[in-house]
Amino acid sequence: MSDWNVSLVTQESLSAGRSTRAVVEAAIAGGVDVVQLREKDRSARERYHLGRKLRGLTREAGVTFVVNDRADIAQAVEADGVHLGDDDLPVPAAREILDEDAVVGRSVSFVDDAVAAERAGADYLGVGAVYATGSKDDIDDDEHRIGPERVGDIAAAVDIPVVGIGGITAENAGPVAAAGADGVAVITAITRADDPETATRELAAVVERAREDR
Repeated sequence: MSDWNVSLVTQESLSAGRSTRAVVEAAIAGGVDVVQLREKDRSARERYHLGRKLRGLTREAGVTFVVNDRADIAQAVEADGVHLGDDDLPVPAAREILDEDAVVGRSVSFVDDAVAAERAGADYLGVGAVYATGSKDDIDDDEHRIGPERVGDIAAAVDIPVVGIGGITAENAGPVAAAGADGVAVITAITRADDPETATRELAAVVERAREDR
């Protein structure tokens, strides 16, 4: 894939009473590039059934679909790939479960970890938390944010796409892309927006402008 401008990370509990399916449909209409199934509070079975529905929507729209953390669920729902964190399977192990051409992403916050993930075979990096965010219990204040500067340091150190994540909105996405990120990944900037379709479109425009100007 070549476009990483906007990735939607799903979480129905943060979707202002809307279903994840409705949010994904709106984001697709707004031009989202990647949909990542998160839904941390749901069982594996529930994520599987939701993943099958989202796989159908994304496949029809030509949007890349990845599953957060779980390579087994990604395989079961025929997702394009998986996004892995520190507590998940190593990149090579996940790739053994999935198809050879699967997209495998890795979350990192430091340059050394980014370089190691690339060497392990990651296809892209989710870098953050860029700004303070309330969507993760362990990253909820300013002292944990890495800022756009480190995003730029990581982007300069690797040759694979870098996606900034954590507290990103249309108002602050520009500096992240300007620093070197290929795109941004968001939850509430889309899921809680009054109009998720428009919010997706606005985020994409901000990222594209910043990338063109750098």
